[in-house]
Amino acid sequence: MRVLMIGDSMGKPGRKAVQLLLPGLIRNYSIDFVVANGENAAAGFGLTYDTAMELLDAGVDVITSGNHIWDQRDIIPYLDSDLPILRPLNYPPTVPGVGYISKIGILVVNLIGRTFVGNFDCPFRAMDSLLDNVGSKHKIILVDFHAEATSEKVAMGWYLDGRISALVGTHTHVGTVDTSLLLNGTGYVTDLGMVGPFHSVIGSTIEDVLERFLNQTPRRLKVSSGSLIKFGSVMIDIDEETGRATNIERIDREVNLS
Repeated sequence: MRVLMIGDSMGKPGRKAVQLLLPGLIRNYSIDFVVANGENAAAGFGLTYDTAMELLDAGVDVITSGNHIWDQRDIIPYLDSDLPILRPLNYPPTVPGVGYISKIGILVVNLIGRTFVGNFDCPFRAMDSLLDNVGSKHKIILVDFHAEATSEKVAMGWYLDGRISALVGTHTHVGTVDTSLLLNGTGYVTDLGMVGPFHSVIGSTIEDVLERFLNQTPRRLKVSSGSLIKFGSVMIDIDEETGRATNIERIDREVNLS
């Protein structure tokens, strides 16, 4: 089984890059299953039905999210529908949506970190509970851990090593170079990076971010209009009999939308 996991897609430039690049990647690398983080797909903040459908129509099988999942109220009714859209598992159980989905025998899980992000239920214990309940029914288990602190992501990787097929980090929009196979067969990377404008500050307009840092004044962040787009992802090969990853590598691309 060959899986592609794609980083946070920033607004229209990110969605367009997925539409342009993903079909070719699926074809050229014989990708069987695609997971993409879509929590910034709608103008950088949240996800709407239409933006979700653009990603799904491009070839994404499951959309994960994070702390911006509630930013667009349009998507909330669809979180309890048949659309393969996840909100983090360790939100309170009374909120809409689900934190995991089983598709073609693959269990995809979405977690959110607590360090520098917010007050959520413990992602470690939430994952323990899920694995106790449904883990034995799935050989292949993929986790998107949407977290800020690299230490929290690395700790989660080691905590789940051998119990899941792969753990990838999202949220920081900066791809890391630590793709690796952990000791007990879990594929790992601290952050996938983003699908968004190169001439930006993690996808947002440079001037808006500098205003915040230099003057400490409120400024609504906008997705940069730069035409050169980064595409951050990893490809993971997984043994379907054991559920262990056998290879993981970065698949990073650039595309010019002009």
